[in-house]
Amino acid sequence: MDSEAQPQTDADTETHADAETRTEADAEARTETQEQPATTPATAPSRRSRRLRLVRRVALALVLVLVLPLLAAETALRVNFTGDPADGTHTRNQDAIWLGHAWVDGRKKDADAQALARRLDGTGIRDLYVHAGPLEHDGTLPESAYSHARWLVESVHRALPGVRVQAWLGDKLATESPDGLRLERARTRANVVTSTRAVLAAGFDGAHFDLEPLHSGDTDYLDLLDDLHALTRAHHVPLSVAAHQIDPLPAFHTLWGTLTNHPKWWSQAYFGQVARRVDQIAVMSYDTMQPLQSLYGGYVAQQTSLALEVTPPTTHLLMGLPFFHENRFGHWAHAETVPAAVRGVRLGLSRTDRDRARFGVALYVDFAATGADWTAYREGWVRPS
Repeated sequence: MDSEAQPQTDADTETHADAETRTEADAEARTETQEQPATTPATAPSRRSRRLRLVRRVALALVLVLVLPLLAAETALRVNFTGDPADGTHTRNQDAIWLGHAWVDGRKKDADAQALARRLDGTGIRDLYVHAGPLEHDGTLPESAYSHARWLVESVHRALPGVRVQAWLGDKLATESPDGLRLERARTRANVVTSTRAVLAAGFDGAHFDLEPLHSGDTDYLDLLDDLHALTRAHHVPLSVAAHQIDPLPAFHTLWGTLTNHPKWWSQAYFGQVARRVDQIAVMSYDTMQPLQSLYGGYVAQQTSLALEVTPPTTHLLMGLPFFHENRFGHWAHAETVPAAVRGVRLGLSRTDRDRARFGVALYVDFAATGADWTAYREGWVRPS
């Protein structure tokens, strides 16, 4: 645009007139546009308000659906921990303890075996679950994994007549990841039976299995137990298993599995199916996510009752005690204590089947236990006041 003035022509005048007309038209259009959405400032907040109210209602509904049942369940656990255990709810001298792999790979010596005998003397412990695995993912087990098994068995038999040493076998299952042992493969299950036969030939007094994560309803596991039980019966030794916890609410494992891809719990019916196929079943009643001793103890009382209801009297039921002190998701050491667990076991036993003969507790695990854990076990369960 030249800065000097130029002579005005008709064309220029017309152009300016047209421009003015266009300017007026544009102004009218702008005014029209401004007037058209005159209701928008009032309407938009109204719509936003409705959306916000809807979001708040949905959030409140979710809170009510998820939090209120949780609060009700936790309150029930707290109530479940109240009251006094019945007289006679103490050891039947059929307790157990899980022992680490060092007992069969050559690291433990005679002095260790003698110290173990002194520790167990006067307790109710009859079974030692000694880690002899893990199994390979195809179900096989090298003999080198339990090279000192016979030494341990003979040492225990000399020092503690009547105490049994069972081979604790297990592996990670390929139920939640592609890596692990696959129970659906018949060949793998056959290898597990062959490995069990080998550990019994090495001198073990029984076989104890801990396969995780094992989902509720797994029929391949039931088939494996049938085959294993036929083997152990032929050798006149017990078959025992470590069991997942039972649904604290109906079908809770289904809900939790949908949310996390890790069902964790078994249905009570499935627990009963497993219990009928073995001589001993030990509930891993720890790693419960409970934040307080009272809630944890109430949870153990509930688990004890649920397990008693479906475990046949011919099967020996054990409830796990936390002889370890970790702080991580799912386990709070300040909450999951031996005193709380023992009291919970006694309360559940008192309310459900106080005279159950084949019943005990199982201590997990020897290498993480403290003197306070042993004292709590003795004072709370072996010789309760």
